[in-house]
Amino acid sequence: MKKVLKIVAVVVAVLLVAFLGLRTFTKSKSPQAVVENTHNGLNVKVTYCQPYKKGRVIFGGLEPFGKVWRTGANEATIISFGQDVKVAGKPLPKGDYSLWTIPGETGWTAILNKETGQWGTNYDEKQDALRVPIVSRKHAPMAEQFTMTFAPDSLGTNLVLFWDETEAVVPISKQ
Repeated sequence: MKKVLKIVAVVVAVLLVAFLGLRTFTKSKSPQAVVENTHNGLNVKVTYCQPYKKGRVIFGGLEPFGKVWRTGANEATIISFGQDVKVAGKPLPKGDYSLWTIPGETGWTAILNKETGQWGTNYDEKQDALRVPIVSRKHAPMAEQFTMTFAPDSLGTNLVLFWDETEAVVPISKQ
């Protein structure tokens, strides 16, 4: 019995070290970032990982048009709202959501999903809290690293996603 417990303990230890090593390696290639907005009465926080272009075709290539994208790298991107909000004019209760997008050639779809904490390839459409169309447009200069930022506007703030030569805008306002 002691031998079995020792073997199990060694296996668990090896798996833990492997997991932590993989996590450290992936974070070094796509570092974690946090952006926060506390303007216009809105409290919004986004935690995501920033992949690099590395000479690849991004939208319509690495990230195909019409397919759900984790909107970053590694774990699913998390967006937290400190109050009830409207996203692209549609109401959404305060709380934490995973942020997904569907890039398109002429426009994108933003998806706020109730499931959080999952790896970025584990998307469950049944957990969607909201899907809204958002504007995408050309971005100059070309952005080597995927980045998100907030741009306050008269109604609230815009979450601006940009990578390569594309930017998408998610409007957020108070309810």
